[in-house]
Amino acid sequence: MMHLRLHLLSQVGWRNVCNAGTVGCSARQPNTPYETEGVLCIHRMMAGYGCLNRNSITSRSPNPRMDKRTMCTVEKRGRVHLITLTGAGEHRLSPSLISALRSALATVRASPSAGALVLAAEGKYFSNGFDQAWARTVPPHLHDSMRGAFRALVADLLALPMPTVAAVTGHAAAAGCALALAHDSVVMRASRGFLYMSEVDVGLKFADYFGELLRQKVPDAAARRDMVLGGNKMTAAEAVRLGIVDAAADGGVEDVVAAAVAAAEGLAARGWDGEVVAEIRKAMWPAVWGKVKDHPAAARPRL
Repeated sequence: MMHLRLHLLSQVGWRNVCNAGTVGCSARQPNTPYETEGVLCIHRMMAGYGCLNRNSITSRSPNPRMDKRTMCTVEKRGRVHLITLTGAGEHRLSPSLISALRSALATVRASPSAGALVLAAEGKYFSNGFDQAWARTVPPHLHDSMRGAFRALVADLLALPMPTVAAVTGHAAAAGCALALAHDSVVMRASRGFLYMSEVDVGLKFADYFGELLRQKVPDAAARRDMVLGGNKMTAAEAVRLGIVDAAADGGVEDVVAAAVAAAEGLAARGWDGEVVAEIRKAMWPAVWGKVKDHPAAARPRL
């Protein structure tokens, strides 16, 4: 029996989601109480993959970063669109994964039925940050392209015309932690996973907009200091107590996702004007928006 401590905005809701454009889609039957329409979009990272049926995906690449067909999926559960980072890997934010996420967000944004967004992940990790293994194999100037693409992803989330909820199903470290906090609300797994800004431990600087995001989303100054300068690994219980996470859900990955979808469904039910929501969000976090909105990579991908 899942126990959920909700600190989410009560009874809040927003508008609806999922079209395909150049993304391959296949219909499937609902498989949860929250899913009234099953639409699975497999985001193509290379031309020529076409439409894939979920049943045709019978195996994964030994290296999850190389399986570009299955980096993330989009499915519709009622008025909520759920983007899931697939596979059991660390969901490292490589340029390919960031591109897949931006394409998924563009698909959701283009849907006439878009109500709210949930971002989740399979496996032990929500996201373990930037793909440092990839970074070690490429010239230094390409590192900036990865960071720039992530800045654009944050801009996409802040400008998305609907409520957003992160379902932190496992560890969220460094850029993965920033990705979670870039959502309006966060539901975190109570029994496993932590929020962790690892840069001080691994000897890496982080971008200016990371600092602004943490100033906005981690209201307690001492907690923010310990997180950023002390490498504190924050549990769900601690994050809820400090007002960083809105809810802690007991159970496994699916329980956390179900809790996030239920919270997002409540937001979608309010029927708010999505563009008004996006403009209010930008006005609420002006320092973050000001640092991400004009980056050259911030132009939205075309469908």
